[in-house]
Amino acid sequence: MRDTAPAQRPGLGTGTAADREDPAGLDAAPADGCPTTDPVGLVIPGAGPGERPTLRLRDSGPEEPSRYAPEWLELREGPDGAARADALLEPLRVRLAELPGGADGLVIHDLGCGTGSMGRWLAPRLAGAQHWILHDRDPYLLHFAAAASPRAAADGSRVTVETRRGDVARLTPESFTGASLVTASALLDVLTREEVETLVAACTDAGSPALLTLSVAGRVELSPSDPLDGEIAEAFNAHQKRGDLLGPDAITVACEAFSARGATVRVHPSPWRLGADESALAAQWLRGWVGAAVEQRPELRGPAERYLRERLAACAAGELRVVVHHSDVLALPRTTDGVHDSDLVRDSDLPVQPRTTDGATS
Repeated sequence: MRDTAPAQRPGLGTGTAADREDPAGLDAAPADGCPTTDPVGLVIPGAGPGERPTLRLRDSGPEEPSRYAPEWLELREGPDGAARADALLEPLRVRLAELPGGADGLVIHDLGCGTGSMGRWLAPRLAGAQHWILHDRDPYLLHFAAAASPRAAADGSRVTVETRRGDVARLTPESFTGASLVTASALLDVLTREEVETLVAACTDAGSPALLTLSVAGRVELSPSDPLDGEIAEAFNAHQKRGDLLGPDAITVACEAFSARGATVRVHPSPWRLGADESALAAQWLRGWVGAAVEQRPELRGPAERYLRERLAACAAGELRVVVHHSDVLALPRTTDGVHDSDLVRDSDLPVQPRTTDGATS
């Protein structure tokens, strides 16, 4: 999941930016623009009876710290839920209703689950018994996700959970054997083309629908505007695509890959709309957004410090409005009888090719 929260989470238990030597908070953004956890005096749980290893996305050292702070994920959970595209749920329900029933009912894989917000949003919106398989490399987050998972579906049916520790990739159809649905939130834009195509192949070969929400769409709108908005956005977008990461291009790559494998693909906008009531999230997002831009273009540091200071003041005063554009993707593979529609279905005027010049985040 890609977020632009600061690595040291200023204002979330570690002091505000004003308490440090870096008053604008620019040094808070890590190399990948993602939040990291810092010590909070809690024991990191180990693998329990319901937790087993899964496949890894990229090789990394066993002591590599988590990139995602539970406090940041909690802060964004409400706006995430409000942004996700409810319009995609009905075609998903129709497909799921066609599946043969199993002992556990629906079997849903949640990739990069974090603290489990996707399950808390989706499970109560689907009827019937559900068994959720939560994937994440961070045992700390898996602990939160399992403990706070929903226990009942929309019709009161039972919801059960198991956790699988590790990053998810190098997938095969066997990875999702028996899956009714594969889902993820804010995941696609931190993958490479090869990783997206591997994920798509695993879903379609297993015949599993995929609901992939809150992928960066390449646009941000701030009101009131500032002359530096465009330059910060352009630098941030470049940061999103550093190395082989897809960033805003991930939506198009995923849609084309699903469609090429015979799936029906629907895309729907899912923007964050942050106003005075979401000022805490907007402030955290701003620090990470500007910090990533400065990391990409260090020469922006001087003007960016002024920009961020003024933006944070407007945010604190309830005067700043931010729209952070994302898109949700629903892919329905061809059914076992071979019936399918491989055309891309656009549920809005969202372009097939995401624009990448206006700025965006996930």
